[in-house]
Amino acid sequence: MKSYRKELHFHLPMRRGLVNITGEVQKAVTDSRIREGMVLVNAMNITASVFVNDDESGLHQDYEKWLEGLAPEKPYSQYRHNGYEDNADAHLKRTIMGRETVVAITEGRLDFGTWEQIFYFEFDGKRDKRVLIKIIGE
Repeated sequence: MKSYRKELHFHLPMRRGLVNITGEVQKAVTDSRIREGMVLVNAMNITASVFVNDDESGLHQDYEKWLEGLAPEKPYSQYRHNGYEDNADAHLKRTIMGRETVVAITEGRLDFGTWEQIFYFEFDGKRDKRVLIKIIGE
């Protein structure tokens, strides 16, 4: 079995943002030369998420509205975590959306269902963040 590791780096200019990283993950799979296996895509920060879903702008707006209803950013005073930072809502949103995703690799390609794409979702941007891509297989 072979393995391959790559990091993606982000510095989003806004507090929240959604980035389709499917192409970058597929490029890592291609570069790995692994034809059959699995790829783990993992947000390496506790205020960001990686997940699989549809790349549709209305759905993206729905995420924002839904997450803000579950864990509103303000008032910051509603959270015990806030003190040094104002990002308690970002931690909660990350918990809801998840830390990582795993996708099968078949014949050197990401093996998706209909409309599936991989996304990085930032909840506390304006600073450097990383995503780990770890590929294992043959």
